[in-house]
Amino acid sequence: VLLLSAHPQVTATLVLLLSVLSLAAGGKLLVVPVDGSHWLSMREVLDGLGQKGHEIVVVAPEISLHIKPAKNFDMKMYPVPFTQEEMDENFKGFSEDIFKEGSFLERVIRMYQRSQKNSAMFLSTCTHLLYNKELVRYLEESKFDAVLTDPLLPCGQIVAEHLSIPSVLLLHHMPCGLEFEATQCPNPPSYVPRIFTQHTDRMNFLQRVKNLIVDIPFSFLCDFFYQPYAKLASEFLQRDVTVPDLLRQASIWLIKLDFALHYPRPLMPNMIMVSGVNCAHKKLSQ
Repeated sequence: VLLLSAHPQVTATLVLLLSVLSLAAGGKLLVVPVDGSHWLSMREVLDGLGQKGHEIVVVAPEISLHIKPAKNFDMKMYPVPFTQEEMDENFKGFSEDIFKEGSFLERVIRMYQRSQKNSAMFLSTCTHLLYNKELVRYLEESKFDAVLTDPLLPCGQIVAEHLSIPSVLLLHHMPCGLEFEATQCPNPPSYVPRIFTQHTDRMNFLQRVKNLIVDIPFSFLCDFFYQPYAKLASEFLQRDVTVPDLLRQASIWLIKLDFALHYPRPLMPNMIMVSGVNCAHKKLSQ
């Protein structure tokens, strides 16, 4: 069972957003993905949308881990200034750093150091997409109905803003809770556990204080990682914007959370939980 049959609310929302041509024709969807496991989740959604008759175009760099052509969508690729070996090494190192044991401070420092190594590659990929004049001209002339993207890297949202079309964001979570800032969704540290704290949604006073303090270093990490994208977006769009400004323009947030696996938390009306979209589905024996 694909996402569209497992989550009828998501199906209805996407169909209403994309079906702006005629009742017999599907919408035209531009996809700007993020590589790695993020793409594996998104591919399930594209399979379902392709079967519903939507025309899908995926824009991706020539060098990637998992983003490959498929029968359900067309692919437009653009060159980037790094090799496959360099990309493989960066992704492998990032995965190892995430799962290494250590104190909270050690893990934050490791993530910061790894982010320094990876951010240049991610930013370069986005820059080469936005300033590929031939590709951008094609996107402008293709008259897409919507953009589907992963906001971890806001490049797709920059493209959506440039094309002045609605965007659908598919994500698990963003650093520093940017998705909650952008949607003005409540995210109280006295109630919602922060990453790496191993707290539950029921905390004593000291745990709540720690939960609040944990947000501080991550805010600096976000500034380091996302400020170059704000500068790039401002230059490309020719007006001053921030990353939260870009994310506020999103029409729908498809969030890979589920109250059966994660702690309850506030959500806004355009935030829809779609946990398990990238899991193998099998019929139950009873």
